[in-house]
Amino acid sequence: MPGSGDDDPDERTAADDPAAPGRPGAARPSPVDGPPPARPLPTATGDRFTRPGGMFSSLRVRNYRYYFAGQVVSNTGTWMQRIAQDWLVLSLTGSPLAVGITTAMQFLPMLLLGLFGGVLADRMPKRRLLIYTQGAMGLLAAGLAVLTVGGVVTPYYVYAFALLLGLVTVVDNPTRQAFVSEMVGPKDLANAVSLNAANFQTARLVGPAVAGLLIAAVGSGWAFAVNALSFAAVIGGLLAMRESELRPSPPIARQKGQLREGLRYVRERPELLWPMVLAGFIGTFGFNFPTLLSGFAHDTFHVGAGQYGLLNTAMAVGSLAGALLAARRGAPRLRRLVGAALAFGALEVVAAFAPGYWTFAVLLTLIGVFGLSFNTSVNSALQLGTDPEMRGRVMGLLVLVFTGGTPIGAPVVGWVTASYGPRLGLLACGLVSAAAAAVVGLVLARSADLRVRFDLHPGRGGRVVAFVPRATAPAKSELAPAC
Repeated sequence: MPGSGDDDPDERTAADDPAAPGRPGAARPSPVDGPPPARPLPTATGDRFTRPGGMFSSLRVRNYRYYFAGQVVSNTGTWMQRIAQDWLVLSLTGSPLAVGITTAMQFLPMLLLGLFGGVLADRMPKRRLLIYTQGAMGLLAAGLAVLTVGGVVTPYYVYAFALLLGLVTVVDNPTRQAFVSEMVGPKDLANAVSLNAANFQTARLVGPAVAGLLIAAVGSGWAFAVNALSFAAVIGGLLAMRESELRPSPPIARQKGQLREGLRYVRERPELLWPMVLAGFIGTFGFNFPTLLSGFAHDTFHVGAGQYGLLNTAMAVGSLAGALLAARRGAPRLRRLVGAALAFGALEVVAAFAPGYWTFAVLLTLIGVFGLSFNTSVNSALQLGTDPEMRGRVMGLLVLVFTGGTPIGAPVVGWVTASYGPRLGLLACGLVSAAAAAVVGLVLARSADLRVRFDLHPGRGGRVVAFVPRATAPAKSELAPAC
């Protein structure tokens, strides 16, 4: 198993700590008075600001090691199914539009029902709920494998399975994200979120290649079968966990108004609301690369399928590097989140004017680094800034705004790209992302009674750009430590 060896000797389980988050009678610490250097967010429960001990520090936790190992297998199978599913639909219909319909069917439930998935994540024990959802995903993959290998599959069957998979994902996604804090606790949460992203990006590099070989050798159906078997690794890891070492938040009782309560909770906290708004803009407009990259490959640089695949690989390599770099850092401040989004948008603007194919590929790698850095930062910041009993709903809302906007943004970006060319399409995406980051950064600074200071000669240990209290109104806002 990864990271095998003794668990962290300083780690305390929820059962051992009477004041652990989620236990009845847990004492809430007082608000943070000042902005200590390593403390990115004001704490509501527990010590949220302890820096992790290294790039792989969360793997010291036994339960997380089991989870991480299972995800290595499952994520690879998931990427195999994505490639095999698209190829199957294309081979059955010969229409790229049919491939787009399949993708829309899988993402549409998140747009319509994403908030309800977060409510269910808060109502049920997350480990048990994940066993159910992962099992359901495995059964869906097995069903599609049987139909495909048996030669009776049709595009409509694939659409139906994609829709069912999307419905399960509505519950699975926020539950998985909220469950990370129950495995590792606040000390290593940011590190674990980054390692999960690195895990996913590694599978993104390996899965499609394995799928291509398998499809060529025995057909798409067997790729679905391999994916179905891969879920056994995740379920086995969940069953092997020690429940006494988890830090579960008590499931909330079912009652009316819990969805509205989650929305109100986010609306009343600027450290949650504005990162959520920024994630919505970045997810809806910034991450439309399937449409844009195919346009650049075919219409701008006039290259073939191999070079198109290399563009996707360049972005995946950058994303993996961004995840590993994020794993070395502690819990994120909001300035890092906004800065990553601003750099992401600015690089998209620069890439829109790339003079040649290889320059564009290098810029895509950098875009992958900052895009993934933003992704992990917003995930960690929202989890660390949220009370345990609200975490499922907050993460459900994040998944909704970040991925649920795809059915809205993709057609708009596709229309701009088709009408005016991929360069203008990417330019528009970059300008929207950078502008959203700049506006959200200014709003957060104003809410925290801070101003931006530029110093072209900062001296040793200084910063060229820094947030400092306003001279006329010292920062008293609880938001200031987060920035």
